Amino acid sequence: MNPLLPFLLALAAVLSACQAVPIAQAASPQATPAAAAVEIPVAQLPLIEKRDTLTATGYAVISVQNHRAPAQQRLLAIRAAKLDAYRSLTEQVYGLRMDATATVADMVVQNDTFRSRVEGVIYGATLVSITPSGDDTYETTLALDKATVQDLRMLYLGQLTAKTR
Repeated sequence: MNPLLPFLLALAAVLSACQAVPIAQAASPQATPAAAAVEIPVAQLPLIEKRDTLTATGYAVISVQNHRAPAQQRLLAIRAAKLDAYRSLTEQVYGLRMDATATVADMVVQNDTFRSRVEGVIYGATLVSITPSGDDTYETTLALDKATVQDLRMLYLGQLTAKTR
């Protein structure tokens, strides 16, 4: 069974239950005519409309970085914090896929497992800050403007429609 099938079925159910608004009402000036034909469900508009930018913060610990030189450890921690921030932005734009299993025997939980996965394309993010947080951590903040979020979502919805045809 295709692992995307349950996700696509759930997405189809959500989208079919929502009223759609033509994207031309909220399209950016750079939108292409083909993109203007894509409709965004009303249920997805509040996230886009409420904020002018999405922000995400990522963290990484310096001492656990795999290098002997302290300066190289700091650079690796900055890079890891930036990737963590990109992951967080991707979650905000595309959502997060969660898989969970629980095993119960004799009315006692034996095993409880959660797995999450995020997949998407992020471009146009702006680096807001890279700051040390405490003695052993770096914090990186990225921002993504509303027009870019709309473009990314239209690209994603276009890919979904192309896959289902």
